[in-house]
Amino acid sequence: MGARRARALLGLVLLWSCAGMAEELLATATPPAPAQACSEFSQRSCEECLKNVSCLWCFTNNTCTDYPVRSILPSSSSCSLSNARWGVCWINFEALIIAIAVVAGIILVSVAVCCCYCCYCRKRFKSRPDEEEEQLARKREERRLQSLQRKHERKQKHDEIRKKYGLLQESDNPYSRFENE
Repeated sequence: MGARRARALLGLVLLWSCAGMAEELLATATPPAPAQACSEFSQRSCEECLKNVSCLWCFTNNTCTDYPVRSILPSSSSCSLSNARWGVCWINFEALIIAIAVVAGIILVSVAVCCCYCCYCRKRFKSRPDEEEEQLARKREERRLQSLQRKHERKQKHDEIRKKYGLLQESDNPYSRFENE
Protein backbone atom coordinates (compact mmCIF):
# COMPACT_ATOMS: atom_id res chain seq x y z
CA MET A 1 0.00 0.00 0.00
CA GLY A 2 2.83 2.39 0.88
CA ALA A 3 4.77 1.58 -2.31
CA ARG A 4 1.69 2.31 -4.41
CA ARG A 5 1.24 5.69 -2.74
CA ALA A 6 4.93 6.50 -3.22
CA ARG A 7 4.71 5.67 -6.94
CA ALA A 8 1.57 7.78 -7.32
CA LEU A 9 3.23 10.69 -5.51
CA LEU A 10 6.37 10.36 -7.66
CA GLY A 11 4.23 10.32 -10.83
CA LEU A 12 2.38 13.42 -9.67
CA VAL A 13 5.67 15.25 -8.95
CA LEU A 14 7.06 14.29 -12.38
CA LEU A 15 3.87 15.42 -14.11
CA TRP A 16 3.93 18.71 -12.25
CA SER A 17 7.59 19.35 -13.12
CA CYS A 18 7.00 18.49 -16.80
CA ALA A 19 4.07 20.89 -16.91
CA GLY A 20 6.27 23.62 -15.42
CA MET A 21 9.01 23.01 -18.00
CA ALA A 22 6.49 23.07 -20.85
CA GLU A 23 5.10 26.36 -19.54
CA GLU A 24 8.62 27.85 -19.49
CA LEU A 25 9.30 26.67 -23.03
CA LEU A 26 6.06 28.19 -24.29
CA ALA A 27 6.79 31.48 -22.53
CA THR A 28 10.31 31.76 -24.01
CA ALA A 29 9.44 30.54 -27.53
CA THR A 30 9.48 33.15 -30.24
CA PRO A 31 6.22 33.74 -32.10
CA PRO A 32 6.08 32.03 -35.51
CA ALA A 33 6.80 34.05 -38.59
CA PRO A 34 3.70 35.03 -40.61
CA ALA A 35 2.89 32.41 -43.23
CA GLN A 36 3.46 33.26 -46.87
CA ALA A 37 0.62 33.03 -49.35
CA CYS A 38 0.58 29.81 -51.36
CA SER A 39 0.48 31.71 -54.66
CA GLU A 40 4.00 33.02 -53.98
CA PHE A 41 5.35 29.46 -54.50
CA SER A 42 3.88 29.09 -58.01
CA GLN A 43 6.35 28.34 -60.80
CA ARG A 44 8.90 27.16 -58.20
CA SER A 45 9.05 23.53 -56.98
CA CYS A 46 6.55 21.15 -55.44
CA GLU A 47 8.71 20.71 -52.33
CA GLU A 48 8.80 24.44 -51.61
CA CYS A 49 5.03 24.72 -52.07
CA LEU A 50 4.17 21.77 -49.85
CA LYS A 51 6.30 22.98 -46.94
CA ASN A 52 3.17 24.94 -46.04
CA VAL A 53 0.48 22.42 -45.10
CA SER A 54 -2.35 24.60 -46.35
CA CYS A 55 -1.02 24.61 -49.95
CA LEU A 56 -1.90 22.36 -52.90
CA TRP A 57 0.49 21.84 -55.85
CA CYS A 58 -0.80 21.20 -59.36
CA PHE A 59 1.60 19.61 -61.89
CA THR A 60 -0.46 20.55 -64.98
CA ASN A 61 0.44 24.25 -64.77
CA ASN A 62 3.03 24.22 -61.91
CA THR A 63 0.88 26.34 -59.61
CA CYS A 64 0.66 26.45 -55.86
CA THR A 65 -2.81 27.31 -54.54
CA ASP A 66 -4.58 27.37 -51.21
CA TYR A 67 -6.09 24.01 -50.33
CA PRO A 68 -9.91 24.15 -50.73
CA VAL A 69 -10.80 23.47 -47.11
CA ARG A 70 -14.56 23.92 -47.57
CA SER A 71 -14.94 21.32 -50.31
CA ILE A 72 -12.47 18.72 -48.91
CA LEU A 73 -11.51 17.56 -52.43
CA PRO A 74 -10.05 20.06 -54.92
CA SER A 75 -12.33 20.77 -57.88
CA SER A 76 -11.36 19.19 -61.19
CA SER A 77 -11.60 22.61 -62.89
CA SER A 78 -8.59 23.90 -60.94
CA CYS A 79 -6.52 20.71 -61.09
CA SER A 80 -7.28 17.03 -61.78
CA LEU A 81 -6.83 14.66 -58.85
CA SER A 82 -4.11 12.69 -60.64
CA ASN A 83 -2.00 15.87 -61.02
CA ALA A 84 -2.70 17.39 -57.60
CA ARG A 85 -0.27 16.94 -54.73
CA TRP A 86 -0.89 17.67 -51.06
CA GLY A 87 1.36 16.84 -48.12
CA VAL A 88 4.03 15.04 -50.17
CA CYS A 89 5.13 15.39 -53.78
CA TRP A 90 5.71 11.73 -54.53
CA ILE A 91 2.05 10.62 -54.32
CA ASN A 92 -0.83 12.16 -56.24
CA PHE A 93 -4.07 13.15 -54.55
CA GLU A 94 -6.04 10.35 -56.21
CA ALA A 95 -3.67 7.66 -54.90
CA LEU A 96 -3.62 9.37 -51.49
CA ILE A 97 -7.42 9.20 -51.26
CA ILE A 98 -7.43 5.54 -52.34
CA ALA A 99 -4.68 4.65 -49.85
CA ILE A 100 -6.47 6.41 -46.99
CA ALA A 101 -9.75 4.71 -47.92
CA VAL A 102 -8.09 1.28 -48.05
CA VAL A 103 -6.35 1.77 -44.69
CA ALA A 104 -9.57 3.06 -43.09
CA GLY A 105 -11.49 0.11 -44.56
CA ILE A 106 -8.95 -2.39 -43.23
CA ILE A 107 -9.09 -0.81 -39.79
CA LEU A 108 -12.91 -0.85 -39.74
CA VAL A 109 -13.09 -4.46 -40.95
CA SER A 110 -10.48 -5.59 -38.41
CA VAL A 111 -12.32 -3.82 -35.57
CA ALA A 112 -15.60 -5.42 -36.68
CA VAL A 113 -13.98 -8.87 -36.91
CA CYS A 114 -12.40 -8.45 -33.46
CA CYS A 115 -15.72 -7.38 -31.94
CA CYS A 116 -17.59 -10.29 -33.52
CA TYR A 117 -14.89 -12.76 -32.48
CA CYS A 118 -14.86 -11.47 -28.91
CA CYS A 119 -18.66 -11.65 -28.70
CA TYR A 120 -18.63 -15.18 -30.12
CA CYS A 121 -15.92 -16.32 -27.70
CA ARG A 122 -17.69 -14.76 -24.73
CA LYS A 123 -20.96 -16.54 -25.59
CA ARG A 124 -19.15 -19.83 -26.15
CA PHE A 125 -17.33 -19.65 -22.82
CA LYS A 126 -20.44 -18.60 -20.92
CA SER A 127 -22.53 -21.47 -22.29
CA ARG A 128 -19.91 -24.19 -21.68
CA PRO A 129 -17.81 -24.42 -18.51
CA ASP A 130 -14.08 -24.32 -18.93
CA GLU A 131 -12.32 -27.68 -19.31
CA GLU A 132 -9.90 -26.87 -16.50
CA GLU A 133 -12.79 -26.21 -14.13
CA GLU A 134 -14.35 -29.53 -15.13
CA GLN A 135 -11.08 -31.35 -14.45
CA LEU A 136 -10.72 -29.65 -11.07
CA ALA A 137 -14.29 -30.62 -10.15
CA ARG A 138 -13.64 -34.24 -11.18
CA LYS A 139 -10.42 -34.40 -9.15
CA ARG A 140 -12.14 -32.84 -6.15
CA GLU A 141 -14.93 -35.44 -6.36
CA GLU A 142 -12.38 -38.30 -6.67
CA ARG A 143 -10.51 -37.06 -3.58
CA ARG A 144 -13.78 -36.80 -1.66
CA LEU A 145 -14.72 -40.39 -2.58
CA GLN A 146 -11.24 -41.67 -1.68
CA SER A 147 -11.46 -39.86 1.65
CA LEU A 148 -14.84 -41.44 2.38
CA GLN A 149 -13.49 -44.87 1.44
CA ARG A 150 -10.47 -44.47 3.75
CA LYS A 151 -12.77 -43.25 6.54
CA HIS A 152 -14.96 -46.35 6.11
CA GLU A 153 -11.91 -48.65 6.17
CA ARG A 154 -10.60 -46.99 9.35
CA LYS A 155 -14.01 -47.39 10.99
CA GLN A 156 -14.03 -51.10 10.12
CA LYS A 157 -10.53 -51.60 11.56
CA HIS A 158 -11.47 -49.75 14.73
CA ASP A 159 -14.63 -51.82 15.08
CA GLU A 160 -12.61 -55.02 14.70
CA ILE A 161 -10.23 -53.87 17.43
CA ARG A 162 -13.17 -52.95 19.68
CA LYS A 163 -14.75 -56.39 19.09
CA LYS A 164 -11.48 -58.09 19.90
CA TYR A 165 -11.21 -56.34 23.27
CA GLY A 166 -14.91 -56.36 24.01
CA LEU A 167 -15.44 -52.65 23.78
CA LEU A 168 -18.14 -52.84 21.14
CA GLN A 169 -21.65 -52.92 22.60
CA GLU A 170 -23.35 -55.13 19.98
CA SER A 171 -20.60 -57.70 19.76
CA ASP A 172 -21.18 -61.43 20.21
CA ASN A 173 -17.82 -61.64 21.92
CA PRO A 174 -17.93 -63.93 24.97
CA TYR A 175 -15.41 -61.75 26.71
CA SER A 176 -16.78 -58.69 28.38
CA ARG A 177 -15.20 -55.77 30.01
CA PHE A 178 -14.44 -56.19 33.61
CA GLU A 179 -15.99 -53.53 35.73
CA ASN A 180 -15.41 -52.88 39.42
CA GLU A 181 -18.56 -53.00 41.44
